[in-house]
Amino acid sequence: MTLKDRAKKLKQDVPAVFLAMKGLDTPLLAKILAAVTVAYALSPINLIPDFVPVLGYLDDVILLPALIALTVKLIPKEVWGRCREMSENMWDNGKPKKWYFAMPIVMIWLLIIWLIIKAIWL
Repeated sequence: MTLKDRAKKLKQDVPAVFLAMKGLDTPLLAKILAAVTVAYALSPINLIPDFVPVLGYLDDVILLPALIALTVKLIPKEVWGRCREMSENMWDNGKPKKWYFAMPIVMIWLLIIWLIIKAIWL
């Protein structure tokens, strides 16, 4: 499988994870991890900004696929298959752009900044 094929599959998996998160027959742990995965995938702010050399794209190449893979492992196969079918062509016009998906990332950065300031002044 080429890198382009993997990227296309990843693009299809995010809406399927979103649908699985809303499903009634998805286990609670899978729903929680799916919520984290979808929020991170749709967030306009990355955990590591893209302008940071090498590390900036590392989260898109490693972290997001790892989150999706772990989430998919926790979702029952029949639920995942149904969600994959329902998600085909779901976000053809592009992923939704909601700024509230950025809040977890903003909170992590604020926590990091606070810890750095606290370490310097104390």
